[in-house]
Amino acid sequence: MSSFRAPQFLSARLKADSQAALHHELMEEQAQSLGRAGRKVEAALAALQAHPGGEGRPAALAAAADAVWCYFVQRDVMGLRNRDEVVAQYGIPREVLVRLGAR
Repeated sequence: MSSFRAPQFLSARLKADSQAALHHELMEEQAQSLGRAGRKVEAALAALQAHPGGEGRPAALAAAADAVWCYFVQRDVMGLRNRDEVVAQYGIPREVLVRLGAR
């Protein structure tokens, strides 16, 4: 019994096509993950705004700081290092940034 082997020129092309497809899938997953993290930031910041003071504020602040930190980490993994744009886009309050160690 013999096995079928694709010609080398076809084998190289199939390998390149599969690598491109894998790269595309990885990029798509990164974008979806960043989108999910961004929605968590939006929800946490909205919850923080809903608690301008009082009993629920510390928990809302902690949740917002956690969501923003996770978003920053996700962006860093993707090679997106400029946080100033994100802070402006989401309107991240200074108290959240201070909690992350930013100044």
